[in-house]
Amino acid sequence: MTQELHFLPATELAAMIRAKKVSATEVMLAHLKQIERVNPAVNAIVTLDAEGALAKARIADAKQARSEALGPLHGLPIAHKDLFLTKGMRTTMGSPIFKDQVPARSMLVVDRSWDAGAICVGKTNTPEFGAGSQTFNTLFGATKNPYDLTKTCGGSSGGAGVVLATGMVPLADGSDLGASLRNPGNFCNVVGLRPSPGRVPTWPTKHLWGTLSVEGPMARTVADTALLLSVQAGPDDRVPIALMEAGTSFAANLQRDFKGTRIGFSPSFGGQVPVDKRVLAVIARQDKVFAALGCELDDRVPDFSGAHEVFLALRGHLFELNNGEYLDFHRDLLKETVIWNIEAGRKLSAADIARADTERARIYERVSKFFETHEYLITVVNQVPPFPVEEEYVTEINGEKLTTYLDWMKSCYYITITGHPAISVPAGFTEEGLPVGIQIVGRRNADFSVLQLAFAFEQATMVWKRRPALAQ
Repeated sequence: MTQELHFLPATELAAMIRAKKVSATEVMLAHLKQIERVNPAVNAIVTLDAEGALAKARIADAKQARSEALGPLHGLPIAHKDLFLTKGMRTTMGSPIFKDQVPARSMLVVDRSWDAGAICVGKTNTPEFGAGSQTFNTLFGATKNPYDLTKTCGGSSGGAGVVLATGMVPLADGSDLGASLRNPGNFCNVVGLRPSPGRVPTWPTKHLWGTLSVEGPMARTVADTALLLSVQAGPDDRVPIALMEAGTSFAANLQRDFKGTRIGFSPSFGGQVPVDKRVLAVIARQDKVFAALGCELDDRVPDFSGAHEVFLALRGHLFELNNGEYLDFHRDLLKETVIWNIEAGRKLSAADIARADTERARIYERVSKFFETHEYLITVVNQVPPFPVEEEYVTEINGEKLTTYLDWMKSCYYITITGHPAISVPAGFTEEGLPVGIQIVGRRNADFSVLQLAFAFEQATMVWKRRPALAQ
């Protein structure tokens, strides 16, 4: 039976464990066996605690045998992004500066999953300090795309995307500044949700009022993603922007009638960003799926003029705030793009930051106007399919030269600066067999609504069921 468990959805596994049809120990053994078999080929888990995970699974079974209260994630294996502090487990941030760091406490997002009964198997690979949507670093090397080992898995939650796609765990977490939950979901044929800022409170953090970077769930299915969000989300008095809605609201039924729902559908992001023709070919044909669901589609897209400059300014400011001290004392241990981000932040004046905030407000007003008449914006996740793993970043799209290492993620980080919830859901494959996701963006704080349409799309297409050959 263990051979069948590692690709079951988390919702099914949780129900089976609760009904005593399978034990947490059996579930853990199945996933540890898959990790042993697959991880050497893809390099997704960089710190593994197999012995500790198995011991905790046995404790979980003993707890259930005593008829103690069980959390919603009871007995489910989970892997945490290596940017997240995990008590008693090495957390490197993908940087040689922290190669031996073992934190004395965990981040809130980790604590909440543990409190809900999830069992940590280890840490997933991430680029240095999460900089860039290509998962590699000098400590552990590159994480490879399981659908094509010569290609990148995306990032910065790239290790998370791969452990899910290959059945090494049913649940994983990540963070998203520019694209880091959505991009690896897109590249690995799994689901990545960027929640509304404050939906999943970030603690501890240097930037309590920050709304650019968020933490959130990843999984193979939308229902599994909602399950993890249901324990990650919820208020925390230490975080001033934390939303007050209880996380348990995301455990509700995702089914909904979409008849008459108005959608702006634009595979090319309204022509505001260059998009690879292979990606366009997959996204363009999804209009029929939404129409069949009863949605009313047009090609309207908000005007995101100025979004690129705003994002670069605010990202630079955030990088300097979070990582500036490393440049002062460990410049020789930082990769070039991290140095570039920090130095860009240091060049900003107070007036520069104020102008970026003011322009951000204008963009938000235009996007809010769009959502007065449309419930969703449907568009591309990233502008390119998975590219060679040896390439640090994309330098051109359809012959158009890109100016920064971030430009190929505009279709994601334009959404970041407005704060609207967005999800990447598997949509199809290129002719070369590379995954392509579709991005569903919802109204302000309408995370559940986003999950509902994502669920309906997933059920209509079932693209997520196409597994990578190496994981079979």
